[in-house]
Amino acid sequence: MPKKAKITVHPAFRIGDISPRLYSSFLEPIGTMVNGTMFNPKHPTADDKGFRGDIIAALRNTPNPAVRLPGGNFVSGWDWKDSIGPMEQRKCHLDLAWHQYIPNDVGHDEYLQWAERIGAEPLYTLNLGTANINDAIYCVEYTNHEGGTYWSDLRRKNGHEKPYGVKTWYLGNEMDGPWQIASWERDPKGYGIHANEVSKAIKWVDGTIETAVCGSSSPFLTHYPEWDMQVLEQCYESVDYVSVHHYHTAPVGDFGALLGGSIYYEEFINTEAAMLDYLQTKCRSPKKMMISFDEYGAMTRPVKGQLRYGEGPHSAYAKHYVFDPNRKYVRHDPDNMTPGRSGITQRPGDMIGALGNASVLLAFLRHADRVKIGCMTGGLSTLVASDREHLWKTAGYYPFVQLMQFGQGVSMRTSVACDTFDLPGYALDETSQYAAREGLPFIDSAAALDEAKGTLTVFVINRNWEADNTVELDVSGFEGWRFEEHIRMYSDDLDARNTWENPEAIRPAVDPDTTCIDGKVTANLKSLSWNVFRFRKQAP
Repeated sequence: MPKKAKITVHPAFRIGDISPRLYSSFLEPIGTMVNGTMFNPKHPTADDKGFRGDIIAALRNTPNPAVRLPGGNFVSGWDWKDSIGPMEQRKCHLDLAWHQYIPNDVGHDEYLQWAERIGAEPLYTLNLGTANINDAIYCVEYTNHEGGTYWSDLRRKNGHEKPYGVKTWYLGNEMDGPWQIASWERDPKGYGIHANEVSKAIKWVDGTIETAVCGSSSPFLTHYPEWDMQVLEQCYESVDYVSVHHYHTAPVGDFGALLGGSIYYEEFINTEAAMLDYLQTKCRSPKKMMISFDEYGAMTRPVKGQLRYGEGPHSAYAKHYVFDPNRKYVRHDPDNMTPGRSGITQRPGDMIGALGNASVLLAFLRHADRVKIGCMTGGLSTLVASDREHLWKTAGYYPFVQLMQFGQGVSMRTSVACDTFDLPGYALDETSQYAAREGLPFIDSAAALDEAKGTLTVFVINRNWEADNTVELDVSGFEGWRFEEHIRMYSDDLDARNTWENPEAIRPAVDPDTTCIDGKVTANLKSLSWNVFRFRKQAP
């Protein structure tokens, strides 16, 4: 018997403006993400830069707004100056972060020109690990200054006459992480002072840009949130965003832990926002700091050992000081699409993976007043899945693109009455430890009102892994609006995956049985399903 639920959306209850950059992606040269997927000069569709033309064309056909690049942990040891100019003069380096060779076939200009070709805004990450303040100054000058200086004229000499006009600059990557090259984990005040000076200087190079300082790369680190506080006390007035990361991990087959994981994102956001508001008052500042959640993902992984929640805080740091004498550096061949990080995660069927990342995005939508940038790790492969020869769409493509298309305008509160479930505390390893949570709603929802287009969209996930739900969606407060359609996506086979051979194993379809009377929609939400309810304002 389907369970009953009710969702109410009213025009009076708004959260905040939705930034289009909430639906961005993240790119780092790990495995085949760059060498093979983005770049392959031997590919039949390769263009004049060696970029895969089929990938570019497919991404141009999506509304993908922005890409954060070129890293990631990689960037903390990367010298951008070694990656520009004639290919034969570029230097090959060891990438200490991922134990690979970086030949710099794809360099600073190639990253930015690739972003131009796919029609996405580049969000650029500076090296604040091994690099100094002049490296950052020269990078912004090379990238954004019109001409008449050594670095800006060098860009023109290297083939890009006009400035790239990069607006958003990240001041390092995960600088609080013990895994980071030249980490500042033990000196948050020192990093905050350094970030302040870099942000100040590069804004003197280009007064139109904005900067993001590193906050916590995980809410599980023992120094969180004090590390963030000490950093931001030094640079609150000179930066525009705090950058935070989180990868939610659940045991394989535990649907409640995976899809309920959005609660940990929301708690992370709430804590960060409270800390930022406290600092705003302490600094006597009129500026309200915004959040950039520029690396995130939801995944499953086997549980290792008998670690229990609350154990192992010291090991979370100590394990990064274990050195493997047998580990070899890898040189990735762009023409050989072999996995770059096999064994890190265990991929479930497409449907569960799609719901996991969609649930995180719904959490971001519910906090659209503070979260202004979101960069999905794996977002590009979600938009365009590929191998050496083929492209196709995973199930995750559909919610991601539907959110880009319909999740614009103003985020609206959704009031939900439904059955709930509890999450027991669990630990997958020293760094992935989750405290128990009670009373999570099976119905996960968010809504967007686009007044310019006259549309209202309500996004709903049925997290119930055992039953369908009958839902009443009450939008009767929107007088003069008509119900257009209920799009839903689900799969009876949770191991099913879209492939090149079978690209439509899972795809959305309009539910013809959904009804609307007097502003109240009645629909059946399939177990573990993605649902989009669309309404349009009628002409007076």
